[in-house]
Amino acid sequence: MPVYRIRGVDVDFPYDAYDCQITYMDRVLQSLQQGNNALLESPTGTGKTLCLLCSALAWRRTFGEFLRGGGGGGGGGGSQPSGSQQSGASATQSSSYPVIIYASRTHSQLRQVIKELKATSYRPKMAVLGSREQMCIHEEVSKLRGKAQNNGCHYLCKKRMCRHNNIVTDYMKNNTELGSEPFDIEDLVNIGRTKGPCPYYISRELSKSVDILFAPYNYLIDPGNRRSLTGISWDNAVLIFDEAHNLESICADAASFDLLTSNLTSCITEAQECIQLCSFKRSIENSAEKQFDPENYAILKALLMALEKKIGELVIDSKELGYTKPGSYIYEFLSELNITSETSKKLIETIDSASLLLEEGNSGETKAGVKAKSTVSRLETIRDMLDIIFKGGGQNHAKYYSFHVNESSRQTSGDSLQVFGKASRTLSWWCFNPGLAMEEFLKLGVRSIILTSGTLSPLDSLAMELNLEFPVRLENPHVISQDQIWVGVVPVGPSGHPLNSSYRTRETVKYKQELGTVIDGLLVFFPSYSMMDKCIDYWKNRNHEHSVDDSTIWQRMCKHKQPVIEPRQSSNFPNAIEDYAAKLRDPSTSGAIFFAVCRGKVSEGLDFADRAGRAVIVTGMPFSTPTDPKVRLKREYLDKQAKPSNKNPKALTGEEWYVQQAARAVNQAVGRVIRHRHDYGAIIYCDERFVWPNYQSQMSYWLKPYIKCYSKYGEVVQTLTRFFRDKVCVDPKEMDCNDSVSPPADKCLPQEILSDSPATAVNEHRGTTVSLNATTRKDNYMKFTQITPANRTTLPMKHGCSTSQLASSRGQFSQDSQVVDLIDNATMHGQLKEHTLKSMRLKKAKIADVSSQLKHNVESRALTGNGGQQSTPPSKRSTIEQACEKNEAIQERCGGQESTTGPAFLKLAREKLSTAEYGEFVEFMKALKLKTMHIKDSLEAIAKLFSSPGRLTLLEGFRVFVSKNHLPLYEQLVRKYTMANT
Repeated sequence: MPVYRIRGVDVDFPYDAYDCQITYMDRVLQSLQQGNNALLESPTGTGKTLCLLCSALAWRRTFGEFLRGGGGGGGGGGSQPSGSQQSGASATQSSSYPVIIYASRTHSQLRQVIKELKATSYRPKMAVLGSREQMCIHEEVSKLRGKAQNNGCHYLCKKRMCRHNNIVTDYMKNNTELGSEPFDIEDLVNIGRTKGPCPYYISRELSKSVDILFAPYNYLIDPGNRRSLTGISWDNAVLIFDEAHNLESICADAASFDLLTSNLTSCITEAQECIQLCSFKRSIENSAEKQFDPENYAILKALLMALEKKIGELVIDSKELGYTKPGSYIYEFLSELNITSETSKKLIETIDSASLLLEEGNSGETKAGVKAKSTVSRLETIRDMLDIIFKGGGQNHAKYYSFHVNESSRQTSGDSLQVFGKASRTLSWWCFNPGLAMEEFLKLGVRSIILTSGTLSPLDSLAMELNLEFPVRLENPHVISQDQIWVGVVPVGPSGHPLNSSYRTRETVKYKQELGTVIDGLLVFFPSYSMMDKCIDYWKNRNHEHSVDDSTIWQRMCKHKQPVIEPRQSSNFPNAIEDYAAKLRDPSTSGAIFFAVCRGKVSEGLDFADRAGRAVIVTGMPFSTPTDPKVRLKREYLDKQAKPSNKNPKALTGEEWYVQQAARAVNQAVGRVIRHRHDYGAIIYCDERFVWPNYQSQMSYWLKPYIKCYSKYGEVVQTLTRFFRDKVCVDPKEMDCNDSVSPPADKCLPQEILSDSPATAVNEHRGTTVSLNATTRKDNYMKFTQITPANRTTLPMKHGCSTSQLASSRGQFSQDSQVVDLIDNATMHGQLKEHTLKSMRLKKAKIADVSSQLKHNVESRALTGNGGQQSTPPSKRSTIEQACEKNEAIQERCGGQESTTGPAFLKLAREKLSTAEYGEFVEFMKALKLKTMHIKDSLEAIAKLFSSPGRLTLLEGFRVFVSKNHLPLYEQLVRKYTMANT
C-alpha cells in the first residue's frame, strides 16, 4: 500500500490516490493540525469517506499509538503495550489523546463507513453507538419502542432485573481487546445473543475510552444524548459530520418543538394515572416518599389542563397565517400559568418522577387496576419542551425563535384524536438559527468541526447559517473525465413549448403533455409528491395532441421502460426498491424508470451505480411551499437579519435561502448518476429556469464545467444519443438496439441508457464501487491534465510526488486480476492478452501522470514489507513484458484449447447455462472483481454452477482463470464435483 506524506504526516492509503483525494486529505490535515473548522465538498465517487478516515486516523496516530489495538499500517512506529500494561495505560492515554467522533445521519451510512475502515490498515480502538431499538436483546423490552423502551430498560436496570446488563462489567473485564478490530452494531448484537451481555451497554462502556467513536447525528446535537457520553474529553475532540448537506435543518429542528393539543391531552391522562398510582401505593405501603405524593401530580395535571385551555383561547383570525408572535412571547404566555425559569425546574423534577412511576405501573408491580400504557411517556415531550424554552436559565436565545399556533382539522399523528369535535391546534416554537446547536460545541471547546458531503455548495451560505467560522474550505472536482458525463439544460420540448414547472404553468395541459413527451430516462425527479401524482395521473388518461394512435403518454413510456413510483409511506419503500431491481434484471423488458421526488428517499441515500442509474432527469426546482408558516417565518427572519441596519453585508436574505434550499435538493438528486471513478451518465434539467445564471450558480462545483444549454430539443436528442452511443461502442454488451433515432420517442437511447443484462443491485448500504466497465477500456480515460485539483480551495497548493510511489503498483496485476478481466474481455470480443496489455498501460499511465503533476507540498512513498525500504518502479516496457509473460503462461496452461480462452469460454458458458444461471455466473464474477464476496465463497458458487454432468468442461476449463494463491482450493472443488458425477 502506498504511504503519502502530507503536511508531515504519513497517511497509509489502500490505493493509488487521485489528485483530488490527496487534496482532500491535505485539507483534513490542515483543519486538524491548525485546530480549525472545515467545510469539505467532494462529489460522490471520489472516495471521500476513505480519505477522511485515513487522514484523520493518521493525524491521531501522531500523538501516540492507538489505544488497546494494533498500530495501524504504514510505518506507524512504536509498539503497543500489551495485557495489563495496556489496560493501565488506557486511562492516561484517553485523557491526553484526542478522540475522533464520526457522525452521519443514519445507522446504514455508519455501517458503510465502518466497512470502509475495514479496508484500511488502521486499527484504532473504536466504538459505535446505537439505539435500544437496534441493540436490545431482552425478551420483553426489545418488543417496546421509543420512550416506552427506554423507560422499561431504565427500570429493569435500576432493579438489577436485566440479566444481560448485569454481566456487562465482567464481560468487559474479560474481553479487553473488544473494539480493537472494526465492528458494527450487528456484531455487538451477535455477541449479546451468543455470550449474553447487553449490546447497548457494551457500546456505552466502550465509548468511554476510544480513538474513534461512530454515532448518529442526534447523539451529538441533542443535549441529553450528548450528556450521556461520559468519559469523552470534549476539549480535545474532533467532530466529523459526514453527509452534512442537511445539517442546518437537523440542528434547527433539534432546537424547536411542536406541541399538538391532542398530545397534550395524552399528557393529562398520564398525569391522572400517576395520581391513581400514588394513591394506591400510599394506601398499601403507607409510604411518605416525595415521589409518591399525589398532590405533585395533581398540580402537574392542573397546569397541563390550563395550558390546553389557553392554547384553545388564542384568537386565530386567519387559518392560513395562524397566530404568530416573536419568540420571546413564549415567556409571557407561560408566566400567566406560573411557569417560569424557576418553577420549570420543579416541573421537570415532577415529570421525571412521573416517568419512573409509570415504568413501575407498566411493569405490573402495582395492582391498582390502572394499566399504564406501553407508549409512556408523553409527559417527557413536555420536559423536552421546557428544556428548550428555559435553556441555560436565560432568554437570550428567544430572539432566534418564532412563537406560532396554527389550527388544522387534519391530524398528523396516528394516535391523535380530535377532542369534542374541535379542530386540533399546534403550539410551535421554531428556531431559525441552526448555529445555536453548533455554539454548544464551541462552549465545550472542541478542537475542530469538519463538515463534509458531496453537496454542500454554496459554502458561504452554509457557514452563515451555522454561525461558525470555517477557515478551511474545499470544493473538489470529480475524478471522472469529460467524456463520462453529459449535462444539459432542456428549456423546451419537442414541439417548442417551454418546460417550466413553476406554479404559473405546471397545471397546464400543454406543460404536462410536453413533459410527458420528453421523459424517457431512468431516474426522474419531481419537485414534490403532489406534482408527480398529478403528472402521472394525466399521462395515464391522455395522449399527446399530435399522437398518431390512441396510446396514452403513460403507455408510450411503458413500451420502453417499466415504471416504478416512489411511495409516500417509508414502510413501502423497500418493496419499491425490490421492484425496481427486479425490473432492471428482467430480460423480457428494456429496463425500468423510477419516478421519485427531490428530498425523498431515492434522492438522499441510494446508490444507483452503473446501469442502475445511467441518466437522471430533473423536472423542476423543488421549492418549499411559500405559504407554509415555517417557511414564511424563516424568510421573514432572514430578511430582518439582512437589513442594512444590522451591518452584516454578507447576511443571507430570505429569497436567497429559499432558492439555495431547493438547489441543494437538486444537487443531491443528480448525485445519484455518477457513483465511482469508472461510472458514466447523463444529467438532464428539464426546466427553462436552469438556463438562468443565478440557478446555475447554485449547482455543485464539479458539474459547472460540463453544463450546456440547448435552444432546440433536436440538439438534445442528437448529442445525448451520440454520448451514449459512444459509450456503447466501447462496451458492445450494451448494444442491444438498432441505430435509428426518431425523436422524441427514441427506442435506441433508453436501451443504451440501461442494459437488459443483470444489473447492479440497488442497495441502500452500498458504498463507492470501484469496477472496470466501459470507460475503463478507453485509452484516453486517464487524462489527469483535465482534472484541476481543488482550484477552489482556501489556499493555493502545489503538489509533489516522489517517483518511489510507483513501487506500490508493481505486480498488482496478479492472476487475481485475470479472473476479473475475464468478463470485461468477453464483452470486448477481443483477446485476453490484448485487454490485459491495455489494462497495464492504463495503470502505468495513471501513476505516471500523478507523479508528473503532484509537486512540492505532498511527498508520496511506497513502503515495501522489507523494512520500509523504497523500491524502484519497473519501466513501462518491463511492465508490458510482465503482462505478456502472464498471458503466455495462461495460454500454455490452456493447452491451446479454444474453450479456455476468455471469449470462447464465455460463449461455451452461455450454451451450457440457462439465462438465469449465466446471470448468476456474471454476478459471481463481479463479486470477485469488487471483492463483495469472500473468494472462497465465490469460487465455490461458480464451481457448483458448473457441477452438472454436461458442464464438467466448464468446471475443468475455469481453473486457468484462478489465481495461483487460490488454485489449490479450486482443485479441491473440481475433485469434489468430478467424483460426485462418476
